[in-house]
Amino acid sequence: MSDAFPFDSSPTRLPSLKPPYRLLVAISGGGTTLRNLLAAIDAGHLPAEVVHVISSRDDAGGLAYAEAAGIDASVLPRSRYESADDYAVDFFSLARESAADLVILAGFLAHVGIPTDFRHRVLNIHPSLIPAFAGKGYYGLRVHRAVLERGCRISGCTVHFVDDEYDHGPIVDQQAVPVHPDDTPETLAARVFEAECELFPAAIRSIAEGGLEVVERRVQPVVEATDHDSA
Repeated sequence: MSDAFPFDSSPTRLPSLKPPYRLLVAISGGGTTLRNLLAAIDAGHLPAEVVHVISSRDDAGGLAYAEAAGIDASVLPRSRYESADDYAVDFFSLARESAADLVILAGFLAHVGIPTDFRHRVLNIHPSLIPAFAGKGYYGLRVHRAVLERGCRISGCTVHFVDDEYDHGPIVDQQAVPVHPDDTPETLAARVFEAECELFPAAIRSIAEGGLEVVERRVQPVVEATDHDSA
């Protein structure tokens, strides 16, 4: 999109957010990640509120979770838009209107460009250890099937900032998951999702609490300069 940010190697300090953090959650399917985030919020593990849900499909099962929780939802099918730029304009207009602090892609399969005011404010979770088994076409059981076909002993999940390429932005956190000899794509997916249920809320909380910076492709704690460093 026309105002998408270019790659910038200069350090970017991430601001701290005032709880409850306002989350816009984007879905395309069953909404299990949305359900997990709502459960983490209800349990007091994530000081946040989901202020809006966007679905790329009008038949997404996750819309039922939004309705049950009394959350406003919008359906934005990518097929209704002539260009990716037009799609991103409407998508992020909803994010601004709902005053979202962070946009959470929770199984959202429509590609959306990131405008400059949402740089480092859009998070995604991917069911592998990026950069392995990541990029366009790698989602859902396709990822776990590829992991098994390759004979991997370890898989896992990755939380990362979203930029204008699939599964490419700076990595926030990762969690490894063992691959068992008798695994099927379905059993591996279930084990990885258990890890996602822990990792995603924790990563959102760590970003919102601040004290982090993005340096090139790394997310790391801010190192404050001392008098000795500036001498």
